[in-house]
Amino acid sequence: MTAKPAAAAARATVYGYPRQGQNRELKQAVEGYWKGGVSADALRQTASELRRSTWRQLAGAGIHEVPTGDFSYYDHVLDTSVMVGAIPARHRDAVAADPLDGYFAMARGTQDVAPLEMTKWFDTNYHYLVPELGPDTVFAADSAKQVAELKESLALGLAARPVLVGPITYLLLAKPAPGVAADFEPLTLLDRLLPVYAEVLADLRAAGAEWVQLDEPALVQDRTPADLNAASRAYRDLGASADRPKILLASYFDRLGEALPVLAKAPVEGLALDFTGAAAANLADLAAVGGLPGKRLVAGVVDGRNIWINDFEKSLSTLGTLLGLADRVDVAASCSLLHVPLDASAERDVEPQILRWLAFARQKTAEIVTLARGLSQGTGAVAAELAANRADLASRRHSPITRDPAVRARAAAVTDADGRRSEPYEKRAAAQRDRLGLPLLPTTTNGSFPQTRELRAARADLRTGRIDTAGYEERIGTEIREVVAFQEKAGIDVLVHGEPERNDMVQYFAEQLTGYLATRHGWVQSYGTRYVRPPVLAGDISRPEPMTVRWTSYANALTDRPVKGMLTGPVTMLAWSFVRDDQPLGDTARQVALALRDEVGDLEAAGTSVIQVDEPALRETLPLRAAGRPAYLDWATESFRLTTGGVRPDTQIHTHMCYAEFGDIVQAIDDLDADVISLEAARSHMQVARELAAHGYPREAGPGIYDIHSPRVPSAEEAAALLRKGLEAIPAARLWVNPDCGLKTRGWAETRASLENLVAAARTVRAELPRS
Repeated sequence: MTAKPAAAAARATVYGYPRQGQNRELKQAVEGYWKGGVSADALRQTASELRRSTWRQLAGAGIHEVPTGDFSYYDHVLDTSVMVGAIPARHRDAVAADPLDGYFAMARGTQDVAPLEMTKWFDTNYHYLVPELGPDTVFAADSAKQVAELKESLALGLAARPVLVGPITYLLLAKPAPGVAADFEPLTLLDRLLPVYAEVLADLRAAGAEWVQLDEPALVQDRTPADLNAASRAYRDLGASADRPKILLASYFDRLGEALPVLAKAPVEGLALDFTGAAAANLADLAAVGGLPGKRLVAGVVDGRNIWINDFEKSLSTLGTLLGLADRVDVAASCSLLHVPLDASAERDVEPQILRWLAFARQKTAEIVTLARGLSQGTGAVAAELAANRADLASRRHSPITRDPAVRARAAAVTDADGRRSEPYEKRAAAQRDRLGLPLLPTTTNGSFPQTRELRAARADLRTGRIDTAGYEERIGTEIREVVAFQEKAGIDVLVHGEPERNDMVQYFAEQLTGYLATRHGWVQSYGTRYVRPPVLAGDISRPEPMTVRWTSYANALTDRPVKGMLTGPVTMLAWSFVRDDQPLGDTARQVALALRDEVGDLEAAGTSVIQVDEPALRETLPLRAAGRPAYLDWATESFRLTTGGVRPDTQIHTHMCYAEFGDIVQAIDDLDADVISLEAARSHMQVARELAAHGYPREAGPGIYDIHSPRVPSAEEAAALLRKGLEAIPAARLWVNPDCGLKTRGWAETRASLENLVAAARTVRAELPRS
């Protein structure tokens, strides 16, 4: 295969880049500002230095056009709300008094004012702040951030392209504001919003922008004719403006499908498409509509969401085909590199052979540059890179690390019976009531308690040898005793051990399973200043020995109340890892489920009466298009049932999900056949409780009444009001009382106060129930 040189030299670009800095400097600066130890000026200076460092690194690597505007203190969708003046009424005074503090108040809330709702960005583990809109919303342009960052990059002598969330995606991501009718459709505000976007575009042109990128990932989902008509109208109007830069319309995460002809015909100068994974179908679709004559195509051929090296020959073949379908073809990652860690070369503990299989943001940047050069100059110009790439791909394909015959044989022997409980729910519920003896509206939490600075220091001390294993375990034991004692004193009914020994709900298990690799510096933003290190799932999965039994049993021995065993479910173990791409996800999920099944069995044998298998990623991993969902939900629910199907009827199985849109997976939640599910509900005002009721969900549920992603402490009265709202949808005999999620990120002072108020709310509402 020899790629022909392009008519115009292909440019290399990216849509966005990790924000945190090499050592998570942004996290430290923002959290320092929240605590009062970092001034606003110092925070802004740190942010500016991080942006400049990123742009210089990208340009130095050979990126011809750097992105601006993708940097954020907290979230780029929240930044868009600020840009268009969509400030919720309850936050307007705070924003007017101090824009930076008001910005963080919208993100995190204050003791007196609730934050914006937070949910997952499409099918990723990144969380965005949901815009709140209504028929009275008045938009107003505020392009200060976008203009300032563009000027900052231009001052460095760089070619720069501002990146904005597009108007269609922004409105489709929004929800009705509190007090607005639930059937209000934010897309009806499009005519009001477009002049604001036109003003921002004009401001950016005046500041020196040649191109502006408008991201429209919502158009890769199944869209109605009305949605597509709105998109056509939006870009007809924006394209007709004379006072604007050139527009690059960007989509990613899946194929555009029926939206592709609409965007191909739009009077804009360029289109950016994803050509990886399911989105590879964009190639045939683009040919079917006659390509993009006279326009620029930015081809996302490097996977921006996973960390495996690119197949150069395959990508150059795709790029060569695209040359005949557009006026010019440039090269990019499939989406923003926000979703991958910064630099694989920083990993010193990964085996060198395996390290050559990995590409983080900096390595993906180099891949993009190599592909652009190969496309422009022919494959002879990148012959050495092609040879090395072929060798690395072959090394991974033939490595014994990736295949374990015993694991594969066990997975192949699974039967349908392995994924079924021995009794139906009605009989199990009666047995569990007899065994557990819980009151109506039982209280519990979702596993983790605050990970204090002292706990993190103890883990660091163990790694560096400053303390030995015995000293570390003594510290963990002390923490568990304190957590159990607090819960007993607070009056919580079903306890947890607090998970002080766990660094992360996925990484902790990955480090004890074969087939996984852990990184030391592979941080990825989940939300705000919350960063995670997704492990790398490189080979077949098995469990050499019990992972959680020791500390769960230790906690059980400290109390007469039930203590939940806490596990992370198979779908979440995949979704929050960088999963292998060389076999179907369902096959990998089955391997993880069998390893977890062994752990569930050992917990039960040790006397654990309640076992929670968390699946917060079940909804986020749902394919963006409906056609792919049945197959996904089949293997996803099967893997959960395979994990839990072997327990006794009187062992109560819980699961937990948070910060996602649950309405379209209620049947799948039912199909899990868990005895109890806890769900995020505080920020979404009990929406999920109503969705469960509408479905006729027959088992027990705990819609959260304490929003743990905000530092504010809900009062007992506020928690009771939410609980009463939950009772409107779920009967008291099946309603649990719990926070939205785990408490790992919270401080002890707010945790104590919030849980005490949660228990008080449960007692108040319990006393209001009619006596039987």
